[in-house]
Amino acid sequence: MFTGIIESVGTLVSTERVGGDARLRVSSGDLDIGAVRLGDSIATNGVCLTVTGLLEDGFIADASRETLSRTTLGELKPGTAVNLERALTLSKPLGGHLVSGHVDGVGRVLSRRTEARSVCCTLEAPAALAKYIAIKGSICVDGISLTVNQVTGNHFAVNIVPHTLGETTVSGFKAGTRVNIEVDLLARYLERLLLVDRSNPEAGGITLDSLARQGFLGE
Repeated sequence: MFTGIIESVGTLVSTERVGGDARLRVSSGDLDIGAVRLGDSIATNGVCLTVTGLLEDGFIADASRETLSRTTLGELKPGTAVNLERALTLSKPLGGHLVSGHVDGVGRVLSRRTEARSVCCTLEAPAALAKYIAIKGSICVDGISLTVNQVTGNHFAVNIVPHTLGETTVSGFKAGTRVNIEVDLLARYLERLLLVDRSNPEAGGITLDSLARQGFLGE
C-alpha cells in the first residue's frame, strides 16, 4: 500500500527486455535507498514494483507482461523522470489516500492551464473507469494522490498546487501525455458490495432497498 505522496523524482536509467517482461533500472534521486531492502515495494509512476536488485543510487525491478500492457512503464524512454514512493508503514502519515499501486488503466492529459500559482489539468480516463471518479473524490495519477475538481463523462479535472508541481513529474504534463490512473480502491470495493448474485437471490447483498430498510437512507 502507498499514500500517493511522492517522496522523490527519480530517473529511468534503462529498460531491458527479458522475454515478454522487462527489467528496469531506476535512479532513485533523493529517495533514501539505504533503507530499501530486496523484496521491498516501490511505487514507480504509480506502479507497485518489487525491488530485485540494489544499486548505489537506485534499484532494479522487473515488470511483467501484464504490468507492461496495463501501464505506461513499457513506453518510457531512458532518462524519463518517474515519481517514486516507498510502501506505507504504520509510522508513516497517510497524507494522501490509500493507493494499492495496481494501475486500473492508462489515461491522457487533454489540456493544461495556469490558475493563479496553480495549474489545472483536464484528463481523459478509460471509459470503464468513469463510474469510479467523483467530484471531491481521490484519484491517483502517475502515483500522485489528487483531488478531483470536475467530472464530465470520463473527463476529469485536477488542480495542482505549487508544491506538487515542484516535487513531482506533473510539471512536465502537456496535452497528449499518457498517465497511469488508479481509482479510489474504496469505490471499487463498494461496487462489489453492491452487486447481488441474481442467480441466487438468497445470497443477499447490499442494495438501495436493503439500505433503506435498515434506516441508512433518509426520507
